[in-house]
Amino acid sequence: MNQTLDGRTVLVTGANGGLGAQFVQQALDRGARKVYAGTRSPGRWADPRIQQLSLDLTDPDNATRAAATASDVDLLINNAGIAPAGDSVAGPEDELRRTFETNFFGTLRVANAFAPVLAANGGGTLLNNLSAAAWSNVPTGYAASKAAMWSATNGLRLQLRAQGTHVIGLLVGMVDTPMTQRWDVPKVTAESVVAQAYDGVADGALEVLADEPTRDLRSRMGTRAEELYPWLDEQLAGFVP
Repeated sequence: MNQTLDGRTVLVTGANGGLGAQFVQQALDRGARKVYAGTRSPGRWADPRIQQLSLDLTDPDNATRAAATASDVDLLINNAGIAPAGDSVAGPEDELRRTFETNFFGTLRVANAFAPVLAANGGGTLLNNLSAAAWSNVPTGYAASKAAMWSATNGLRLQLRAQGTHVIGLLVGMVDTPMTQRWDVPKVTAESVVAQAYDGVADGALEVLADEPTRDLRSRMGTRAEELYPWLDEQLAGFVP
């Protein structure tokens, strides 16, 4: 399916990553008028429809400056995030804070900075790239930060409803990108995930579940904890030390 983004102006954070590059390219393929490629370091894009935008989620003032520059955005793809090697809920605390500063506070900071921009451009759409880890018992700061952002995404949906902004959560398990190279497990392609995400934007979805394991997990969310968590333990066997 190739549902249109004709005439839309898109901002993709983390645009130079595996998923980010797909979000940029597929937006253009679907007819976007302009794509802001948000990155911490300068990138190179040959297409004149792509405009590089300096955007560091951990800088409290950076999101505000980016919103002033990209004042024509009507589709925000909050894609940037980190998954540090050796990440654990056991700490060290500084690493946990760094993970939350990017995946939770940084993502929320960008959403709040661009909310008035989206409102001024007819309401628009906000898509937050989350993770199926938000619903699991993976003992990492990454999973905890994504769980927090899933909750915040649901809150943003209610908060921004009056201004006409549609808020979507993108949830997926392991995606074949440089971030996941250290894990030898089945993965879906970045191309597939982004295609489903943009289909969800066009369809007005509230959540996009971009692989079968995530869809399976979502279907089990009403299961008693005494059944759900032992099942999750089995799914994570050999994956979590």
